[in-house]
Amino acid sequence: MMSKRPYVEEALSDWMKGSGPEADVVISSRIRIARNLTGHPFPMLATNQQAQEVMEKLTAVAESGKLNDYGPFETIQLSGLNELERRVLVEKHLISPNLANESRSGAVMLSENEAVSIMVNEEDHLRIQCLYPGFQIKEAWGLASRIDDIFEEATDYAFDERRGYLTSCPTNVGTGIRSSVMMHLPGLVLTQQINRILSAVTQVGLAVRGIYGEGSEATGNLFQISNQITLGQSEGEIIENLHNVARQIIEHERAARNRLLEDSRVRLEDRIQRSYGILSHAMIMDSKEAAQRLSDVRLGIDLGLIREATPQIMNEMMVLTQPGFLQQVFNEKMSPELRDIRRAELIRKQLHSESDHGGV
Repeated sequence: MMSKRPYVEEALSDWMKGSGPEADVVISSRIRIARNLTGHPFPMLATNQQAQEVMEKLTAVAESGKLNDYGPFETIQLSGLNELERRVLVEKHLISPNLANESRSGAVMLSENEAVSIMVNEEDHLRIQCLYPGFQIKEAWGLASRIDDIFEEATDYAFDERRGYLTSCPTNVGTGIRSSVMMHLPGLVLTQQINRILSAVTQVGLAVRGIYGEGSEATGNLFQISNQITLGQSEGEIIENLHNVARQIIEHERAARNRLLEDSRVRLEDRIQRSYGILSHAMIMDSKEAAQRLSDVRLGIDLGLIREATPQIMNEMMVLTQPGFLQQVFNEKMSPELRDIRRAELIRKQLHSESDHGGV
C-alpha cells in the first residue's frame, strides 16, 4: 500500500499550479546542474560503500539547515520507496528515470513545494534541479545557482581549470548546466510549421526532446527545448541563448494560433470540441490519444473557446493519466487494457467535476 506522502499522493506540484509568464505556451522552465565530488568515483564506477559515503556527505548539507532559506527539505532514500512510488516521482519530473532505476544508494532532497529537487548518485553525484511555472528560465537559474553555491561551499567539487566541472557524460562537462523550457506548440503542429521551426532550433545549438527528456517522444504537442552545449560558453550565454530562442518560438506559436482562428476557425473549434466531448464521455483511452486530446482542450482553453475547464486541470490530467499515477489513484495493479479504461474513467470524472464548478 502506498504511504501517505504528498509527493506521491498529489498530481500537481505547487510549481505546476501557478500560471507563470507566457503560460499559454510555456508550461515550465527548468535548470539542472550536474556536479561531482573530488576524490570519489563517479556513481557508475562506485561501490555500494563509496556511493553511500557520497550520499551521507551530500544529504548532510540539507540536514545542517543550510538550505532552509529555500523552504523545508525532505530527504528521501530511493531504497525506501517501492517501484510504483519511484515511477510516480518520475512522472512528476521530480527524479529522472535513471535515478529511479539505480536506487541502491540514491536519494532525492525535495523542497516542500517541489520546485527544487536535488538528486544524489544519479549519473553524477549531485543533480540540482529547479522548476518554475511558465517562462522563468532566468529566475530558475538564479535559484539553482544559489543552491549550487551552498553545496560548493560545503564540499569539494571535481573541477578542471581548462575543462570546467567534470561530469560522467562528456556532453555535460564545462558548466554542467542543462537549461530547458517545456512548450505547448499545437499551433505550429496544426499549421505544419513545427519541423521547420525545430530544425532551426537545432542549428543554433539547442536540442528538442519529449516531456521526459532524452529518448522520450514528444506527445501531446509538448516539446522540451534545451541547450546542447555546456563547454565553451558561460552560464549566462547558455541561459540567454535559450531565452532568446524560446521567445521567438512563443511569437511563432501565437502567430500560428491566430492564423488558425482567422483561416479555419470553425474547423479548429470542431476539433477542440470533439476532443472535449470524447474526453468527457469515452469509456477507454490510451495514453497517446489522451495526450493529444488534452492538448486540443488546453488550446481551446487558452484561446477562450472552452470555458468549462481551467488550464490547471489539463496540467493535472497530464500527470494523473500516466501509468504510475493511475495505479496510485485506484490503488490497484493494472493490465494495459485496464489502464486505458481507468484513464478514461478518471478523465471523465475530473472534467465533469470541473464543469460542475463552473470552470473559469
